[in-house]
Amino acid sequence: MTEYATLAGGCFWCTEAVFKDVIGVESVESGYIGGHVPNPTYKQVCGGDTGHAEAIRVGFDPAQVSYADLLDIFFATHDPTQLNRQGNDVGTQYRSAIFPATVMQEEQANQAIARAQDDWPKPIVTTIEPMAEWYPAEGYHQDYWEGEGQRNPYCLAVIPPKLQKLRKSFAARSRAVTA
Repeated sequence: MTEYATLAGGCFWCTEAVFKDVIGVESVESGYIGGHVPNPTYKQVCGGDTGHAEAIRVGFDPAQVSYADLLDIFFATHDPTQLNRQGNDVGTQYRSAIFPATVMQEEQANQAIARAQDDWPKPIVTTIEPMAEWYPAEGYHQDYWEGEGQRNPYCLAVIPPKLQKLRKSFAARSRAVTA
């Protein structure tokens, strides 16, 4: 049975690309969560006034990959010590956040933050926020790396290092390494 993890780690194009490479992940949808504007658009969210985060909703098979493993990958493939930014993307819409769907996911999120803190020299600022209404991003944002992203200079600069980190640190979890 498919379970879901909802994660915000900066630009959703970049986090989507990482998680689509993870064995056991069945789907990755880019979208918006955690704000106060119903049915926000990309332009509205990028403006920073809606309260939403760019996020991904990861459908996964817990028999193949655990929620805890997904969280460890999440912390290893973005910088959870940057408040309201990832690299050049600045604003609350690029915050590092976890949106647990259950009490168990919330407990595992707290444990993952504690584990990850050992790997980072600065304090982790990732928030654990209440599950909220999920709004899928516009169609052209879905599967972005496989299409337009491969021609986008920003994506070409940011995504390959994230994929390399995944494939090095989590080789047994990567579709590309085990293929």
